[in-house]
Amino acid sequence: MPGYYQKASPLPISVKQRSVLLQIIQRHTSRQDHARRARMILLSSEGLGIGQVSAQVGADPKTVSTWRKRWLAGYEALKAMEAEGDSRALSDAVLSLLSDAPRPGTPVRYSAQVVTKIVALSCEAPKACGYPISHWTPQVLREAVIARGIVPDISVRSVGRFLKRGRS
Repeated sequence: MPGYYQKASPLPISVKQRSVLLQIIQRHTSRQDHARRARMILLSSEGLGIGQVSAQVGADPKTVSTWRKRWLAGYEALKAMEAEGDSRALSDAVLSLLSDAPRPGTPVRYSAQVVTKIVALSCEAPKACGYPISHWTPQVLREAVIARGIVPDISVRSVGRFLKRGRS
């Protein structure tokens, strides 16, 4: 790939930002993905090309390019945070910048409030709710959840899953 081994323009980085990145790399409790990305940023700030950084870190050149772009996109916000003088906030912001972006997927269908209401209902006695049984079954609990208007519709399987989460 031509261009990947050419000298790239160094990423902008302040002394404080460099210090935070070094702490992330050297800290034994740091997540490895954060340490690896911090190393990519530091090497890129020294003017190494994407291919050189890729070879040193053991990452795909596209990955290095992605993290260079993410750093550049967040650099101004980091500078502003640094100007406030709160080193903890700067450290948190750098970690946030080095974290994965939210991934696409199926949105949550039932909010935490809905799940809490379903679990709370399951803690009530079925007889107190007008059901002639001594213990809830997922089928009967589903009927009660719909009858109470907690949700317009829900599967028996979903009700069972919510109840199973509480057990370990």
